[in-house]
This record gives sequence, C-alpha cells and structure tokens, in this order.
Amino acid sequence: MANVEKDEFTGTNTTGHEWDGIKELDTPMPRWWLWSFYACIAWAVGYWVVYPSWPLLSDHWKGTSEYTARKDLVGELAARDAERAVWYDKFTSMDVNAIAKDNELLNFAMAGGKVIFGENCAACHGAQGSGAPGYPVLADDDWIWGGNLDQIETTIRYGIRSTHEDSRASEMPVFSDDYLDSAQISDVAEFVLSFTKRHEDDAAVARGGEVFAAECSSCHGASGDGGRDSGAPRLTDGIWLYGGDRESITAQIKNPRHGVMPTWEARLDDVSIKQVAIYVHSLGGGE
Repeated sequence: MANVEKDEFTGTNTTGHEWDGIKELDTPMPRWWLWSFYACIAWAVGYWVVYPSWPLLSDHWKGTSEYTARKDLVGELAARDAERAVWYDKFTSMDVNAIAKDNELLNFAMAGGKVIFGENCAACHGAQGSGAPGYPVLADDDWIWGGNLDQIETTIRYGIRSTHEDSRASEMPVFSDDYLDSAQISDVAEFVLSFTKRHEDDAAVARGGEVFAAECSSCHGASGDGGRDSGAPRLTDGIWLYGGDRESITAQIKNPRHGVMPTWEARLDDVSIKQVAIYVHSLGGGE
C-alpha cells in the first residue's frame, strides 16, 4: 500500500502494482457490469430453489417445480413405443423370411437395421459391411456359416465362439511342433496356393496335397470349398480373413487365429436382431 499514489492524468489511485514502469490504475468496475453480476447471482440462487440442483445425503434437492428433462424423455419414449407397437407385434410373430416378403415390414426393418448396424456392428465389419482384417466382409457372397436370412439371424443372435450356450464354435488345430513339421506346413501352404493358381513348386503341391487330404479336407473339403457345418472357410477364392499370401497362410496353419463375435441376444431385443439380420442380408452378399 505504500506504493499507492494518485495518477496525475486521471486522478485515480493506483493499485501499487508496477511492471516495467507501467502502473495499474485502481479503476472501479462499471455500475452496469456490477448490477449484471449481482443479477446473475440472484438468478442462480432462484434457479437452485426452483429446479433440481444440490446433492443431499441420500438424494438430491428436487426443486420446488420438481421438473427434469427425463420426464419429457420418458413421455416421448412411451409415445414412440406406442406408435411402434403395431410393428413390433408383427415382427415378434413372424420370422425373418416372412418379414422380408412384406414390403411395409421390409422397409421398417431396413430403416431400423441400418441404424442398429451403424451403432453396433460397423466398428468391426466396417460401414456397409466392407469388413476389415480379421473381420469378415458382409457385402460379398463368401459366408463361413451361411448367408441366408435364417443363418445370418442365428449368427447375430448367438455369436461365434461367444459365451452363449448355443453359440457357433469351430477351432482350427495348431499344426506346428508335434503335429506337422516345417516342411509339411510349407507344402500344405503351397497346395492351398494352388487352388488359386499362385503356387510355384509343383512337387511341393503334390506333397502338400497328401497332407491336406489327411489333415485338412475333413473340414475345408477335398477341393478347398469350405464347410459351413464346421465353420471352415473356403480356400478357393481371393477372400481371406487373415491374409492370403504365402506367409499369412503358413502362419495360420502353424498357429491359427480365431475371432470371436459376441452374442447379441442379451444386448438387442428380438425385433432389433431381425431388423439387423435383414439389413445385413441386403448388403449384397445375402443368399
């Protein structure tokens, strides 16, 4: 306070603060600003009284109006459910094949299924079912467990290798170490490449064919066409879940990877599952 002095130009006292020769004036706040500030404080106090605000020991102050936006939301959801009830009743009583044949129900399923897919499935399978490494493409005609409406619905409902008791499950055995030696694994990889005319060693293909017939054909088929009953992928096209080059195929034979798709039965209701099944079927690869 000893440094406080009156500014010779404005006649206003300084605050006593000085930086590089610049002194701060102790100018009072404008009256309009002060009154606006006090009005905001009064408004806040009134708001606390009228609307829900402060926490209490076991609850919260509900306000004299007892208003919350949640009440509006509950009412809006109830109105929506009442509007959709007629649709939901039909979906519940019909299977996906019958729904797909009804134009009105099909349009309703497609609209809802697109939203459900975007919120729950697109993170793994990509927008429009484009897939990603380790996650199947849903827009082609290559289906590990089948691509008709019933099969797609079953996959969504119960999952693959999930915790559901009815989940589809398959497991490719580890062929390295005590099962097949490195030379045999290399020969089998060469034989698999021969399905798509990408092999380089005919002798290795012949040797690998014998191993394939003994160890792999029971699941993947003698011609590599796959087996939907066991969830064995087709090996005769260019669609690969974990890569289709020689190195990736060899790695999958040695120490196979297995993806997990969760069961959606506990996360989505029956109507939602049917909607998203119909939407997935429509992406281009449905059978």
